[in-house]
Amino acid sequence: MNKIATDHAPKALGPYSQGVIISSHQQLIFVSGQLPIDPGSGKLVEGDIKRLTSQVIDNIEAILNAAGSQLENVIRTDVFLIDLKEFANMNEIYAQRFKGPVLPARQTIQVAALPMGAPIEISCVAMI
Repeated sequence: MNKIATDHAPKALGPYSQGVIISSHQQLIFVSGQLPIDPGSGKLVEGDIKRLTSQVIDNIEAILNAAGSQLENVIRTDVFLIDLKEFANMNEIYAQRFKGPVLPARQTIQVAALPMGAPIEISCVAMI
């Protein structure tokens, strides 16, 4: 995986890459949007957006591990937030969990509502 960084496009506003290139021989996993659900109870966890972001990434990591992958292999994420005022708080946890020489490409979108009344959902694509 290689990072694309050019001065001819705006610099990243957070912990992500402008673009990512992967080899055509790589297998990919497409992880469906994950909510801050406790896998044991099936209920939304309680807490602030930092706690909820951490749970979402825990869920993503569990799916990646089941596929033989890991967070370091994520090439793109899509983050959906109910309130963009939580962008910096979400980014703080996101930056702690997604790290390495090549950060995933990312988009963050404010949405009107998410399933189960969750304030955040993240989906991703990763190499296996």
